[in-house]
Amino acid sequence: MINIALVDDHKMFAKGIAGLLEDEEDFQVLGVFSNGQELLDFLKSRKVDVVLTDMNMPVMDGAGVIEAVRSSRPRPKIIVLSMYDDEAIFQKCQKLGANAYVLKNADPDELIYTIREVFEGSHVMSFQKVLQQNQDDLYADLYKEKFKLSKRELQILRMIKNGMTNRDVSLNLHLSIHTVEAHRKKIHHKLGVSSIAELIRKAVDMNL
Repeated sequence: MINIALVDDHKMFAKGIAGLLEDEEDFQVLGVFSNGQELLDFLKSRKVDVVLTDMNMPVMDGAGVIEAVRSSRPRPKIIVLSMYDDEAIFQKCQKLGANAYVLKNADPDELIYTIREVFEGSHVMSFQKVLQQNQDDLYADLYKEKFKLSKRELQILRMIKNGMTNRDVSLNLHLSIHTVEAHRKKIHHKLGVSSIAELIRKAVDMNL
């Protein structure tokens, strides 16, 4: 079980994210807070594996949260949730010691897989990955609705159809091999296929 705490002063957004994460069998959201100080008070008495934090908050902002959490014992992993695909902000968070940076408008699966990667210590922090989170996909809405495929799953399916191996996909998308394999397993399940040949045939039929 991955124990998570979320800090963001936008209550509706925070509750929505908490609800999304609670749907995952291996996630448990222990607390949702509106500023960094509330989170730090909570961490004194509860063990948290992963902290999700906004950067712009009252009382104590995200930078303060990262610095405080990095010096705490035990030390949770930190994922920044941001509205901005700004490299200067990304680099600041990375320098402070954040373990990952996810855009607030990214596909929900992006956050879910990032949490698992960060928890396992396999996440590759890359600004190129952040930019990919913001790319539109003309096919996304159609195939999300029909096959319940996420934006990331569509992206990986297209790469597989084009002959990429798991390692190729991993390097191209700055994901761990384990995460690519997990995505592929879900793609197979959602499309009802059991082999790579069936998967590629389905991708061709979908005109990806």
